[in-house]
Amino acid sequence: MIIQNFQELATNSRKKAALKILGAGLDAALPEKSIKKIIKSNKIVTQKKSFALSAFGNIFLISYGKAADSMAKTINSIFKIKSGIIVIPEASDSLVKIKKFKVIHSGHPIPNQKSVMAAKSIMRFLKNVKKEDFVIFLVSGGGSSLISLPGGITLTEKKNITNQLLKCGATIQEFNCVRKHLSKIKGGMMVGNLQCNGVALVMSDVHDNDLSSISSGCTYFDRTTYKDAKKIIKKYNLSHKISKNILKRFNAGSLGKIAETPKRSKITNQVISTNNDCLKEMAKKAKQLGFTTKIFSISGNIELASKKLVKIIPKKKNTCIIFGGETTVTVIGNGKGGRNQELVLRILQKIQNVSDDVVFASLGTDGIDGNTKDAGAIIENFSISSQKITKYLKNNDSNSFFKKYGGLIKTGYTHTNLIDIGIILR
Repeated sequence: MIIQNFQELATNSRKKAALKILGAGLDAALPEKSIKKIIKSNKIVTQKKSFALSAFGNIFLISYGKAADSMAKTINSIFKIKSGIIVIPEASDSLVKIKKFKVIHSGHPIPNQKSVMAAKSIMRFLKNVKKEDFVIFLVSGGGSSLISLPGGITLTEKKNITNQLLKCGATIQEFNCVRKHLSKIKGGMMVGNLQCNGVALVMSDVHDNDLSSISSGCTYFDRTTYKDAKKIIKKYNLSHKISKNILKRFNAGSLGKIAETPKRSKITNQVISTNNDCLKEMAKKAKQLGFTTKIFSISGNIELASKKLVKIIPKKKNTCIIFGGETTVTVIGNGKGGRNQELVLRILQKIQNVSDDVVFASLGTDGIDGNTKDAGAIIENFSISSQKITKYLKNNDSNSFFKKYGGLIKTGYTHTNLIDIGIILR
């Protein structure tokens, strides 16, 4: 069981069932099954193309993101990989400890000097591959900050705008549009000068599974422009909070003085697993446990998402809503928490008039929610004043609430990332 404090949280049959269903979703997020589905007789078979690896010289591997080490471990167990680079978050202990792989621990969610070092290491590595070789890119969420090579600005300026975008509630698509136009590798630029053939196998951590958004589409291409990036800065009123160099770059790019990001893909990119894979396995587990289920998708503003979920709370007993996706939080306080813990707390506030037992939970499949070491939270409806909850929400301090009343879910780093999963069970 990936949930480390399962026994502590499973205080009754309802919570036990909910945790088992969440556990099934977490198991489904592990990359081994999805990778092995597209491997057939020493071939990588994507929707567009099939690659027989025996036709190439050396096989190299570049893996970055929160699932980078677990993906690399699976691929290395199947194919004869010559060497490669694996980039994972600083606080995560690598599952791969083989000398032929250079493992780099770098910054997340804010890029740091190690993020720059990781990006430079990858670019040097790719420069040395030969035409007859083949590169397998393994991409998962988190790569946008784990590999960073600022274009036209300093790392400090890049860190500042990253921080501002995190706080203002920008969507992942908006976030990545801005980052791509401040980078030398994002939006397909990483593989722009690649001399050999390659394939990118991608685990999706975005709501619509858009390849250009996952880890800023370093191996794909970019549909957005400098003009789009300018609009995002204006939308969130960030002009006075970021450096003039960024504004100058966006203005120059809008006038065509700086080359746009690539608008065509150089290599084949294939999404191999999505949030929906987790939800399907959760629904399967729920049915095995005797629950009628319905799958629901969430995205956007967390307050609106919590209202929608409350509206569809099942009226019949032994029914559950299984949901997944990613909400956005505007940070106005200085408390501890993340979008999953805050979502659960907002639901609790909204169902104070519900008399029946309702269990609800939400967690990040990567095992880390916001600025905490917890994956999310689970709670059963109980009577508490709305004003008390509001105090925690105003300070974005959902973590302190669950520390006091119980319900924090602990998994540690899961070495995967298919965004968030949750359940409402009656």
